[in-house]
Amino acid sequence: METSKMSPAQIRQQGLDALVKALGPVGMVRFLHQFDMGSGDYTKERSQWLASLTLEDILDEISQKRVS
Repeated sequence: METSKMSPAQIRQQGLDALVKALGPVGMVRFLHQFDMGSGDYTKERSQWLASLTLEDILDEISQKRVS
């Protein structure tokens, strides 16, 4: 069937079938987990933890990473 005439559910099912065929059931699940949206508000949380960092903190952390 031509994909332009398929419903979203049919396209989704064909996509899952193709993934299972190519990767196996476990591989399909592992592939799909890569696209999990997660939770929370990254932008808000990032702004909060960055607001508390000083330039000195950042430079200290860089120095520590270089040593280890």
